[in-house]
Amino acid sequence: MDHLWAPWRLSYVSTPKPPGSPAEECFVCKALADTDDRANRVVRRTERAAVFLNAFPYNNGHLLVVPHAHVGRLDQLSAEVSGELQRVLVEMIAKLESLMSPHGFNVGLNLGAAAGAGVPGHLHWHIVPRWNGDTNFMPVLTDTKVISQSLDALYDLLTNG
Repeated sequence: MDHLWAPWRLSYVSTPKPPGSPAEECFVCKALADTDDRANRVVRRTERAAVFLNAFPYNNGHLLVVPHAHVGRLDQLSAEVSGELQRVLVEMIAKLESLMSPHGFNVGLNLGAAAGAGVPGHLHWHIVPRWNGDTNFMPVLTDTKVISQSLDALYDLLTNG
């Protein structure tokens, strides 16, 4: 069994978040309201969805796919938004395959703070590219995960590739 090991994320996920934080405090909503996509790590926008680089990546190419609407439950999405999110997930996986040649992907959604959602009020799907042997000795020996590509280089690859 492979493990997606990221012990450095513990402080991020275990830090208490204010319950029911309003949309004005949501980094997704703030970024979508802004026009500086590079500064906000937004690599794609559609009518109802957007794609972000994850600021705390598990692996090279880790993306977040989000609805524009600030909702925290699947039953709050319309069929149109759900369909568009699915299309964007498929398209971004194809783009990552084309540009980065991963051997597989982890794709997932954490529903609620107890499930690990860092932004429980704004749904977001994770796309994590995986390569055979992408786990190495660094996390075991030094409690460090090696991410071999900068967010700027990944942004350029995804927006120009």
